[in-house]
Amino acid sequence: MRRVVITGLGAITSLGEDVPTLWENLIAGRSGVSRIERFDPSGFRTQIAAEIKKFNPAERFPGGKVGGVPIKKMDRFLLYALWATHEALRDSSLLDSKVSPDRVGVIIASGIGGVETLEREVITGYTRGYNRISPYLVPMMIPDMASGLVAIEYGFQGPNYTVVSACSSSAHALGDALRLIRYGDADVMIVGGAEAPVIKTALAGFSSMRALSTRNDEPEKASRPFDAKRDGFVMAEGGAVLVLEEYEHAKRRGAKIYAELVGYGATADAHHITAPSPGGEGAAKAMMRALEDAGVSPEEVDYINAHGTSTKLNDVAETKAIKAVFGDHAYRLAVSSTKSMTGHLLGGAGALEALAVAKAIETGVVPPTINYEYPDPECDLDYVPNEAREMDVRVALSNSFGFGGHNAVLAFKKV
Repeated sequence: MRRVVITGLGAITSLGEDVPTLWENLIAGRSGVSRIERFDPSGFRTQIAAEIKKFNPAERFPGGKVGGVPIKKMDRFLLYALWATHEALRDSSLLDSKVSPDRVGVIIASGIGGVETLEREVITGYTRGYNRISPYLVPMMIPDMASGLVAIEYGFQGPNYTVVSACSSSAHALGDALRLIRYGDADVMIVGGAEAPVIKTALAGFSSMRALSTRNDEPEKASRPFDAKRDGFVMAEGGAVLVLEEYEHAKRRGAKIYAELVGYGATADAHHITAPSPGGEGAAKAMMRALEDAGVSPEEVDYINAHGTSTKLNDVAETKAIKAVFGDHAYRLAVSSTKSMTGHLLGGAGALEALAVAKAIETGVVPPTINYEYPDPECDLDYVPNEAREMDVRVALSNSFGFGGHNAVLAFKKV
């Protein structure tokens, strides 16, 4: 079986516009959550988000266009995807190597795509007439355009599409990319996720579901996975992209290797449109399938980057799932949720958290779960509370679970 390794990382989040800054803030246990500044949120139940405050795409794309499209016409989620891709490719030195373009594919996932563009153009239609709708509405709205623009910009001609499975989207994308390389359909895959949901419509929608934290007076403490006083997740924006590469291909060009992606498991709860299966059965099956695909036993796992959304139902269900898979070993695992710091990047969360796992394996440091103050009797594992931990991470999992009952789990190894 062809082995698949991670050779490049790129990200833009509320904790930094590059991976080194992001990682420094994660290890320091800093929160990227604050009061929303893009618009006045005072009329909303939730007034906070993990917002990127001063994003200037011209800093990275000074020509004013990417993939032939003017930056000013692009939806924000596309700019985040392109920004993170640029960093990941630079980090991998892939463009400095002689790589056949038809052996490089792209899968950039998004749960909701260009929702900001859609909101703006719907308002235009209502207020100014539908003949004033922008010709960029459709191409800037559809989620697959991130993959398409990356391919256009860099000339990659391999497999190219997107994955949409709510908060599991980019984890599924990584799983698909793993298999494409294993099967020989590509040697390199540019894969990740991006989301830009910090708009009035999305905030109102999630608020009306009572899914979001309303800790508006303490934004930095609002995301508190596994804590007894958690009251909902915190919406985030940004993007994360990884370069996956066939192991021998990476070795031949002398690429830096962060970690090996060794397993992928995917299941469905078939239970409810938003609530997880109460016993975590679907999540447990996905973890077992990832371990089986990786060829490792539960006892070999050192660390799990949890889905850990800071919602009442998810955190209990995920804890039950971990116990079901790992038995007594569950209490010896380090389990942390980086969403406590980054917020929930929705369709981009799986890629961002896979990036965090790759850095944990590379550096031997596991990021913490911050804001863990009040133990929940139903969540009684080692959540790496409040401070990062130095430890040798040889095998790790990353969990992603989405509305609709979608479960995706990725397994990683130190090379």
